[in-house]
Amino acid sequence: MMFLYDILIAPFIEFPFMRRALVGGIAVSIGAAPIGLFLMLRRMSLIGDAMAHAILPGAALGFLIGGISLGAMTIGGLAAGLGVALLAGLVARSTLVKEDMALAAFYLLSLATGVLILSGSGSNIDVLSLLFGSILALDNPTLLLIVSVSSLTLAALSLGYRGILMECLDPGFAAGVSRQGALFHFGFLVFVVLNLVAGFHALGTLLVVGIMMLPAGTARLWSDDIAKMLLIAMFSAMLANICGLILSYHLGLASGPAIILVAGLIYVGSLIVAPLGIVRRLLPQRHLEA
Repeated sequence: MMFLYDILIAPFIEFPFMRRALVGGIAVSIGAAPIGLFLMLRRMSLIGDAMAHAILPGAALGFLIGGISLGAMTIGGLAAGLGVALLAGLVARSTLVKEDMALAAFYLLSLATGVLILSGSGSNIDVLSLLFGSILALDNPTLLLIVSVSSLTLAALSLGYRGILMECLDPGFAAGVSRQGALFHFGFLVFVVLNLVAGFHALGTLLVVGIMMLPAGTARLWSDDIAKMLLIAMFSAMLANICGLILSYHLGLASGPAIILVAGLIYVGSLIVAPLGIVRRLLPQRHLEA
């Protein structure tokens, strides 16, 4: 028992920074995993990655203006991410260019701008922290931001569940039966950006999309029921955060990459053994007899 206590519980009891990382990781999981599931249902999985890169120039500008300021970097990231989402949507609805192409173009422009800002600023900004996060360095104001975004996301998904689900599964039908399809779509993209910006403070712009999409992919392998998939995705993301933090503490690994690695291993394991995974698909299936 003492051995298990020393491995699993003691790090969070003894060190406040581990407790803050745990709370922050769980909060990110609760908000980002459902968003990732709806992105997957909308066949927009790579959009999350594009939007995560799009917030880089805003966060970099926020740093240059306000230094290591939660407010400046958050507002900068939100402005950049929402700007890319709105521009892509505007282009897709006013031209023949598809939304995925428009997002790809604007996110590449945004990413290149962010890299140029970082390389030309001449400042001592911690680029690795910006790209890969610093979940062990979360302070109380940052935790409050992450928890607030997660709570707001759950409230919004609960209120708009039917509309968001319809728009994700069949956007053409949603547009035909309701004039609010565009509102649900853009509103959903706003929450994608909000969760990416909140999670960026913990996992960085490159890794935050991992805790959004990998648990969603895991959930899809375990169930066809969307309500169950939402619960599985959140549980998988939380498990990845807890195990990743424990591994990083005992093995001296970087916490953010360790969390995403565990999430990836859960996904790969599910890909093999889950009811909708590879092994079950290869086994002989029973057929109904007349």
